[in-house]
Amino acid sequence: MSARVLMFQGTGSDVGKSTLVAGLCKIAKRRGIRVAPFKPQNMSNNAAACADGGEIGRAQALQARAAGLDPCVNFNPVLLKPQSDQTAQIVVHGQVLDTLSASEYMNNKRQHLMDAVVNSFRTLCDNYDLILVEGAGSAAEINLRERDIANMGFAREVGAPVCLIGDIDRGGVIAAVVGTKAVIDSKDAAQIKSFIINRFRGDPRLFDDGVMAIEQLTGWPCRGVVPWLPSALKLPQEDAVVLQQGHDADARTRRKLTIAVPMLSRIANFDDMDPLRMEPNVELGFVPPGKPIPQDIDAIIIPGTKSSVGDLEFLRAQGWDHDIIAFARNGGRVMGICGGYQMLGQWIHDPEGIDGKPGSVPALGLLDVSTRMLPEKQTHKIQGLCLRSGTSLTGYEIHVGTTTGPDAENPVALLDGKPDGATNITGCVEGTYLHGIFSNNAFRSWWIDDQKSGIASTLNYESAVDEELDRLANGLEACLDVDALLEDACEPAFAPV
Repeated sequence: MSARVLMFQGTGSDVGKSTLVAGLCKIAKRRGIRVAPFKPQNMSNNAAACADGGEIGRAQALQARAAGLDPCVNFNPVLLKPQSDQTAQIVVHGQVLDTLSASEYMNNKRQHLMDAVVNSFRTLCDNYDLILVEGAGSAAEINLRERDIANMGFAREVGAPVCLIGDIDRGGVIAAVVGTKAVIDSKDAAQIKSFIINRFRGDPRLFDDGVMAIEQLTGWPCRGVVPWLPSALKLPQEDAVVLQQGHDADARTRRKLTIAVPMLSRIANFDDMDPLRMEPNVELGFVPPGKPIPQDIDAIIIPGTKSSVGDLEFLRAQGWDHDIIAFARNGGRVMGICGGYQMLGQWIHDPEGIDGKPGSVPALGLLDVSTRMLPEKQTHKIQGLCLRSGTSLTGYEIHVGTTTGPDAENPVALLDGKPDGATNITGCVEGTYLHGIFSNNAFRSWWIDDQKSGIASTLNYESAVDEELDRLANGLEACLDVDALLEDACEPAFAPV
């Protein structure tokens, strides 16, 4: 087996693991290395559809893109999609395996899932030269170590060397890196070969003494101090915590078209909004819980969710139902995507308890449609035509349930020859199951100009993402010892730990 592997773990969540791996995938590809990303276990409701009908975490889809690859289920064999405060949907090799509580998952599934993880990893090793692995959360979660398959559990299973990432922007990075070595098992610590300090603001030479202190206390060499790179924030994000910290929640009128997006408790695939965020004449803001949706805006988009029924209850608890209904009654533009589309209807029927407790709940009543939850999950890439604009569409579906009713007779699009979505009689309220709809340049331009003529830009979203990946890779090459990192990578060892 000729492939080499290097794993990146963090001192905590959101230290920049996903972005650094994406940038390094781009760098490796530039050097002619057949590189693939890998994340053993991911917890995210922000998923991407694969060509074979499976789904993986959105971060691995971005990393694959940086490597010049299409999304593949082997890049993220285990995906946990939180469905409530107590349960998560378990997706293995792109397909739903079960819905379990945290205790059921930890007690019953570890070895089965580790086998699935290693099988996917072996497949990648047979087809690529370099596997860049992203860990999950913190390497120092010693309370979870016994059943871990995402960090040191995986690293020890396959003999993967580890580079530890610390985020200096959040403070305490010396303690975070040194403390990680102090609390983890000595055999786990032996897997760590180096460290990186991420998100440094200012002159990185000012942290030379800090780097030296960490090296002396841990014995690990530093592979670089990464500055705050603007491109990292412009790329699609995976975690809602990043989303919450990165945007203006009020969506006020600093630009010409203002859009508000309620931050649902189980928000999913919120990267649907990324193309709008890049538009120079659009101000898009995510409204956090406890804040009202402002009325002096131009549009509201209700995003996807892992639990339409649960987030409908959450939406009402914030009083957002009154805000959305009042806005729509005053002629405001409201759009729902996937679960957001289901919420705009009259009813959500769930007789089998697919989305929670069996039963039916009234929805917002802004579209004359109703949804019935079904066991079968629709996960596939799709293309078609927007009927209102006449523009072509590509994207993907990830949802359960079917939506029907009078307003569905006025669909938003024809996708693979079948009607999708619904529009009310005024055209101001619309819903669709198509994720990625705003990534279509012609549709996005039409949709923006349909509200305020002449303000859409000539932005090519897909090209813009590729340009940001190039900027990210350029920034990382300037501050990291990439040659040393590649030398840290080694052939995996599949002997039992």
